[in-house]
Amino acid sequence: MLNFTIRRLILAVPTLLFISLVIFLLLELAPGDPMAQVPLTVPPEVKEKMREALGLGQPMHVRFWKWIVQFFWIEPQVLIDHIFGTTFSEGDLRVISWQTRSPVMDIVVQRIPQTLWVVGTAYVVAILIALPIGIYSAYRQYSWFDQMGTFVSMIGFSVPPFFSGVLVIVIFSVQLGWFPSIYDTTHVVNDWDSFVVQLKQMIMPVMVLALQITAQLSRFMRASMLDNLNQDYVRTARAKGLSEYTVVMVHVLRNSMIPVVTVIALGIPAIFGGAIITEQVFKVNGIGQLLIGAIQANDLPMVQTLTFIFAVLIVLFNLIADVLYGILDPRIRYD
Repeated sequence: MLNFTIRRLILAVPTLLFISLVIFLLLELAPGDPMAQVPLTVPPEVKEKMREALGLGQPMHVRFWKWIVQFFWIEPQVLIDHIFGTTFSEGDLRVISWQTRSPVMDIVVQRIPQTLWVVGTAYVVAILIALPIGIYSAYRQYSWFDQMGTFVSMIGFSVPPFFSGVLVIVIFSVQLGWFPSIYDTTHVVNDWDSFVVQLKQMIMPVMVLALQITAQLSRFMRASMLDNLNQDYVRTARAKGLSEYTVVMVHVLRNSMIPVVTVIALGIPAIFGGAIITEQVFKVNGIGQLLIGAIQANDLPMVQTLTFIFAVLIVLFNLIADVLYGILDPRIRYD
């Protein structure tokens, strides 16, 4: 397992380099100019100096190399300096946002907690709800509980976040007045009362995201459980006199979790895409809103960094899913 993990980590390096090149070229070839929002009264020579200050006058391969060095070498040093108080990154040039003229990673680090409050909580809640629903729906196939779970899953799949988000705002915020319609990102949790306020403003965005995730995971869990409940080893376990709880929750569940692990692991980066829409609806000042603002402002360094972070998450959680296969299924051996 250790050798497999090391091989996959080494293979991830050229994979990420290729992905970074694709992202860079796509954004470079995309239409638009960061100087388009500069007022027309600014003289052309001033605009040209501004372009040079942003690094736009350099050749494409030079800008790509600088971005790679900054992302893979300089920014990790900045993170180490921040954690341990060292000075490895002093004097190094960092990736600068064209829009704010601030280091890109500093802005990303400021926004990540807001996204994790919503996305992380929604994913944990969805897993805790979806897995029991999928297990019981498969065990009681075609029961009223199974039929109701199928109906709710269809709604979760069919309703997009931009509609369900507005719907819950109208119901729970405008009509009932239970929760705030706008997420206050400046709110600080320092006591019980402030925690209750934070919990109230999180309920609606978490509800919207968790509905989608629960619908997907519960269906995968149900299908995987149904496939294993009809296997020969289940009949053998029952014939040996094992209790029904042991058969279902120990033998069947462990084998059924193998394909579900893939969905859970790969869904963590994917849910950030759904969070982009949800953050716009509820005004959550997180990664999603930062990406939308950077696209609108044609801030290429910010867009490149955020999209590459999503790619890193996908590669990382692919590796985590593969490692978990070997833990869940003793038949899988990588070494």
